[in-house]
Amino acid sequence: MVEVKPLFIEGKPFTAVSVQLPKTNLLMVSNETGYIMCGALDVNLLNEKLQGRKIIAGRATGVRSIEDLLAAPLELVTVEAEKKGIFQGMTGKDALLKMA
Repeated sequence: MVEVKPLFIEGKPFTAVSVQLPKTNLLMVSNETGYIMCGALDVNLLNEKLQGRKIIAGRATGVRSIEDLLAAPLELVTVEAEKKGIFQGMTGKDALLKMA
């Protein structure tokens, strides 16, 4: 099952996406600037092979819901995210607010 729904954080609009897969869930929250995602996100790929795209993103692991993703500390972030003031250890919610 795929669920896409609007999400507002401190009045700022985002889109939450949850995809139920066998034995796992794919979770993401995004806006037009960037996104945070569950452990499926390959930050190294974004930083190395796709660096020209200047993707602003962060990854949190061990999350099972959108609420977990918002509360969890980011394990890795892209170089472009760091330029926006988004750093490893910052909660998903705080990182998204930096993208708003």
